[in-house]
Amino acid sequence: MPTPAAPTRFPRLAVALAALGTALALTAAGCAGTDAPTGPAAGRSAPAFPDRVEPIAAAAQPALPVTVASADGTQVTVTSADRVIPLTGGLNEIVQTLGLGPRVVARDITATFEQAAALPVVTRGHEVSAESVLSLRPTLVLAETTTGPAEAVRQIRDAGVPVLVVAPAKTLEDVPQRIGAVAAALGVEEAGAQLNRRTAERIAAARAGVPGGAAKKPRVAFLYLRGTASVYLLGGSDSGAGSLLEAAGAVDTGKESGLGKDFTPITSEALAAAAPDAILVMSKGLASVGGVDGLVKIPGVAQTPAGLDRRVVTVDDGVLLNYGPRTDQVLASLVAQLHGKGA
Repeated sequence: MPTPAAPTRFPRLAVALAALGTALALTAAGCAGTDAPTGPAAGRSAPAFPDRVEPIAAAAQPALPVTVASADGTQVTVTSADRVIPLTGGLNEIVQTLGLGPRVVARDITATFEQAAALPVVTRGHEVSAESVLSLRPTLVLAETTTGPAEAVRQIRDAGVPVLVVAPAKTLEDVPQRIGAVAAALGVEEAGAQLNRRTAERIAAARAGVPGGAAKKPRVAFLYLRGTASVYLLGGSDSGAGSLLEAAGAVDTGKESGLGKDFTPITSEALAAAAPDAILVMSKGLASVGGVDGLVKIPGVAQTPAGLDRRVVTVDDGVLLNYGPRTDQVLASLVAQLHGKGA
């Protein structure tokens, strides 16, 4: 298991874990992977999708140079997109989907989808290695506000490499801005607009599967689990899952219960107050506690309606909170698991 750190593909979780303490952050973010979903709601199989991205039809040609605003308050001038290194899996996914995959020369450990899997890794665990990045002679590095350590990012920038910092997305409404920021830095704004149109259409199609009428909305608790590290967290209002659950026609119980933090340690009292009808977990996290059998042994889980019914919804770790070109697949999976036949 790689040694994890805060800058994971789940930036909201990284911030929350940092708030809980550095030691917790180092153990909790590990084991991110791309396992097939397990333990579906009501015993049904979660809709699976291939671990690959779908580039837009035409390969875009960057129109450079451009100067763009970075989320860290700097202005970044990009003169070449020939050798791009995205430092998170979500950013790598966007670049690849924009049709610029051949220009990506490295990846971080979280970019495990098919098109990126064979690229050299420039992180140790989840921490960026400035030496590894610079050895590949990048013309543009893409990072997020949670990418670290800060010294490594600064060393890359001090070497004269343009580093664009992109704000992490927290809701569906953030998706177009995130795609647009990457496309602008690469000099492919029209490709970005095309990808945003496609993404919006697919998200709308996924949302159309939510039952209408006066049907009772399922109450869903988002749990972050790493059994090997004894990390059991309950998602709050800023976990990143709320927007997805609401779009899928569900109630985010952490948000409704007034949990203001991103994540907070699970307690029997908090679960009792949440009273979820279903529990959302990442597939790797569920596996880390021994599947549904292990999940219901966590104090308080078995006493919830979800625990009593063994109703568990799973989505692959690699895409759940990315908020990017594959978010429609995540949303469609949630809709199917929460509202499908036998739900």
